[in-house]
Amino acid sequence: MANPTIVWTKIDEAPYLATFSLLPIMEAFTKDANINWELRDISLAGRVIAEFSDMLPENLRQFDELAYLGELVKKPEANVIKLPNISASVPQLVATIKELQSQGYPLPDFPEEPQNAEEEKIKLKYLKCVGSNVNPVLREGNSDRRLAEPVKNYAKMHPHSMKPVSPDSKSYVAHMEKRDFYETEQSFTSDKDQTVKIVFEDNAGNKKELKEVPVEAGEVFSAATLNVDELSKFFEKVINEAKEKDILFSLHVKGTMMKVSDPTFFDYAIRVYYKKLFDKFGKELEEIGFNPRNGLADLYSKLDKLPEEKKKAILDTIDEIYKEQPRQYMVDSDNGITNLHRPNDVIIDASIPATIKNGLKGWGPDGEVEDLVITVPDRTYARMYKEIVADIVKNGQFDPTKIGTVQNVGLMAKKAEEYGSHDKTFFAPTDGKFLVLDGEGKTLFTFEVGKGDVFRAYSAKDIAIKDWIRLAVERAKDSGLPIVFWLDSNRAHDAQLIRKVLKYMPEYDLEGVEYHIMAPEKAMRFTLRRFRNGEGTISVTGNVLRDYLTDLFPIIEVGTSARTLSIVPLLAGGGLYETGAGGSAPKHVEQFIKEGHLRWDSLGEFLATVESLKLARKQGANEKSEIIADALNRAVGKYLENDKTPKRKVGQLDNRGSHFYLAKYWAEELANCGDSELEAKFKPIAKELNANEEKILAEIAAAEGKPADIEGYFHPNEEKVAKYMRPSETFNKIIDALR
Repeated sequence: MANPTIVWTKIDEAPYLATFSLLPIMEAFTKDANINWELRDISLAGRVIAEFSDMLPENLRQFDELAYLGELVKKPEANVIKLPNISASVPQLVATIKELQSQGYPLPDFPEEPQNAEEEKIKLKYLKCVGSNVNPVLREGNSDRRLAEPVKNYAKMHPHSMKPVSPDSKSYVAHMEKRDFYETEQSFTSDKDQTVKIVFEDNAGNKKELKEVPVEAGEVFSAATLNVDELSKFFEKVINEAKEKDILFSLHVKGTMMKVSDPTFFDYAIRVYYKKLFDKFGKELEEIGFNPRNGLADLYSKLDKLPEEKKKAILDTIDEIYKEQPRQYMVDSDNGITNLHRPNDVIIDASIPATIKNGLKGWGPDGEVEDLVITVPDRTYARMYKEIVADIVKNGQFDPTKIGTVQNVGLMAKKAEEYGSHDKTFFAPTDGKFLVLDGEGKTLFTFEVGKGDVFRAYSAKDIAIKDWIRLAVERAKDSGLPIVFWLDSNRAHDAQLIRKVLKYMPEYDLEGVEYHIMAPEKAMRFTLRRFRNGEGTISVTGNVLRDYLTDLFPIIEVGTSARTLSIVPLLAGGGLYETGAGGSAPKHVEQFIKEGHLRWDSLGEFLATVESLKLARKQGANEKSEIIADALNRAVGKYLENDKTPKRKVGQLDNRGSHFYLAKYWAEELANCGDSELEAKFKPIAKELNANEEKILAEIAAAEGKPADIEGYFHPNEEKVAKYMRPSETFNKIIDALR
């Protein structure tokens, strides 16, 4: 059997920078396990280059490594450590293109409004890189996310700040009450392999086929629409309420992952909030190509196309609007960056937990925290956020030293549910109806719609659902915790899943397994009672709630979701190990470029490597792989116990220093691991690292306090990155001697 290979993904921003320091350590310490390591580029810049390699000179071309990994994860030998990548918005994509062009890549500009077939083709190629298109390709398995015991214990010993919540808090969650995705959803379970068709029919009876979708026997296929007129009325109501209550207006959506449908929320929020602007300058805004789906930043970037007098009039009108409308939740108060500036700035799974940590408050335009209306338009998942916010107002803030834990088993294999809807999302060109027809041409679903309404279809395959249920039962048996299926019998899609749960659960040994099926708001209520009592619960959810809950509860429990252990047992038998969340990564990079200090915590990568090494043992690595993995796990415990996580300020320990301490503790554990060969090898290494601790930390510290010129944000100069991320010659010499 060939030596197993662990694939480490090269991605974006802070975890990308950290890779240059950490990966050499991982390679060095695992050499005796007979494991190969590969670095595969799935960064935003790398994907853009790969997508356009047919248009580039040979020396600038790049292999499509995302496509390669997409095939690998369908094989039993897959063993992938996947770091958090950018879920790119169009502005981020455009910035990446410009950066690559400045580096000599002859890429075409992004044609926002294609003028011909060639530009349309270019736009479609670029749009393959927008949103979180990496995850659906790699996630050929369901999700097992939880906090490792050392991480939970660390949080209890070193509790993070959770601001108190006033019982008089005016903060609340607002959502639509009618004609949203929740209300309109229709669903069926296919009894055979077939191809369904999505069709639009206008009021004159003219039909246009939009897409054919292959559907497997047992697959749950669903679709829903959202009425944009009702959406506008909803925003008007919420914005008026915020003004009346004198609180901040905030919008929380998933405009990156839900890259086709959710920017609609952004679009209409801007049109309503800035209605005066559109009333006065609608013609000019259209002429310069302002697209509200891309945020107000898109307007600012195009204002120079107008005469100076007209530009000033628009800016003055925006200032008037801010005086007349409720104050907005701010991304950056100092620089006037609002909630509606860019769709990738306020992402629901990170932004709502941030307001909870902040005492149910958000930052206002004057730099002070204030109560806010947390606007989540669609009811499908808004109700569970509504429940937790109401609970906090009633019962007070959570105490990290006393609360329990919430683990998650998530249905995400085979592009499950809404996260697989991008290529099946359409906008009504006129009043009419969307139809979904079965393989025999019979109508399955009919949706009456108005012009501009959103239609999206999505599914969950039977093999994925059955594996999800199996994984939930296994977690219940392993942990002894109750499992709760967050499924709503009043939601069409969930009703189909409930039938599957009731069908497949009896196939497993359920002795000692406590399980419940509850709608999200009831499941949240049940879970929070246990959570406040210090008890654990396993949430068993669909794909979107998997994403939301595995940020929400870890951020409450340990301060960040980046410390979550995320295991994806692949359907084919391999493993994918995801390393937390990169929501704060942009700020880390900005600080690194400005001050040479990187505060990214690689704990997620440490934990993923432990699990990856254990899988490598099953895939053919020698027995030392498991010993090395156990030693790393103990080293992580020391790393946390001794509080060697990166700190925020220059002069304090940063990411590179934290990697030194991981290596030091790992070497110490291997020096006393019970394997004579490993002990003989690592005793002198441990001694050398201990003896040179001050010198190594001083060499790292000497690289801080000044700008790090890495010649790029999305596609830096890697020779320079390596130099900045490995500044200690003493440490490098010790590590490189092991490789």
